[in-house]
Amino acid sequence: MDAAEPDRRGVQPIGVGVIGFGWMGKVHTEAYARVRHHFPDLALVPRLVVVADEVPGRAEQAVAQFGFARAVRNWREVLADPGVAAVSVTAPNWLHREIGVAVAASGRHVWIEKPVGLSAEDARAVDAAVRAAGVQSAVGFNYRNAPAVAAAREMVAAGEIGRITHARFRFFSDYAAHPEGALSWRFERARGGTGVLGDLASHGVDLVRHLLGDITALVADTAVFLPTRPRPTGATAGHGRASGGEPGPVENDDYVSALLRLASGARVVLEASRVAVAEQNAYGFEIHGTAGALFWDFRRMGELGVGRGSSAQDQSMSTVFVGPGAGDYGAFQPGAGNAMGYDDLKVIEARNFLDSIAGGRPCGAHLDDAVRAAVTLDALSASAAGGGWVEVPAG
Repeated sequence: MDAAEPDRRGVQPIGVGVIGFGWMGKVHTEAYARVRHHFPDLALVPRLVVVADEVPGRAEQAVAQFGFARAVRNWREVLADPGVAAVSVTAPNWLHREIGVAVAASGRHVWIEKPVGLSAEDARAVDAAVRAAGVQSAVGFNYRNAPAVAAAREMVAAGEIGRITHARFRFFSDYAAHPEGALSWRFERARGGTGVLGDLASHGVDLVRHLLGDITALVADTAVFLPTRPRPTGATAGHGRASGGEPGPVENDDYVSALLRLASGARVVLEASRVAVAEQNAYGFEIHGTAGALFWDFRRMGELGVGRGSSAQDQSMSTVFVGPGAGDYGAFQPGAGNAMGYDDLKVIEARNFLDSIAGGRPCGAHLDDAVRAAVTLDALSASAAGGGWVEVPAG
């Protein structure tokens, strides 16, 4: 890989490649393009070098829209480019392990989307490759980057709502609720893995651990509510429909509910659904402690419900509009009440990735977090299959 010369301001450019240019590949690219607008003091500034996507026209569109130097069809060509030092992996789940391991083994830093493969074994393989190569990693657990979530984490850690007793984490969406939703790779066990567990519950278990600590045991139930879907007739992107397509079986789960025991002694209810009619990105949590409670809904991302005080019984709750003192809010808006959006969370993720490379140490969610989440997802699957409590391995 070629080392880029710093510019006259001492800023070091870093060449990046993006593998997979569906919706998430575009989000990563936009984050790279915007990151210095919000974090002007970065030691490394991304330079878009090459984008890979096997769907005809997608990579070329990325070149035209975002200014990549070139487009390729085969992802391996990204790793053959000496100008690429960091790679975003936004390909489908079944490719995470192969691509992630190859990126790390080539000596390049890797920003990879969750769930990092189809199992804990896959996540561990990528993590091992990262450690062996001595490169840095980032993983797409973006909801922990919301400033209100950062504020909630500080309040929990400071004991502002007392000892945590119980909580509820809820990830409901309707993206697969229509019976004509195309039978894409997402619904296949061999390519999409565990379905809603890897897609939405992965975010849930990461947030539980990020906010409240380690999960030690769990019991889970899963269900498939739409057992067949029409097969697509062409390439799919996002969650399109395939009206009139030949029916095929859904092989992974639409819904999961679980009871979690934490190392702290707290109890958590976790639910996730991809077929929740009338629920669009209804992601959030309720956290209860001996001296108060916290409430957060992603759809009102800048608001944090807070109830605390000495009353206990009949304690009131207020809504706080987080401001520049919460997380990275100040990098985007000057005062409380100004809205941030989903893409802003990925800009924060890009900053964390670049800072980890510059500093030589993890910053934000990384492969260790992905492994821990994947171990919990495997435990959820095992519990649902066996019908009983399952211990979650520590560390």
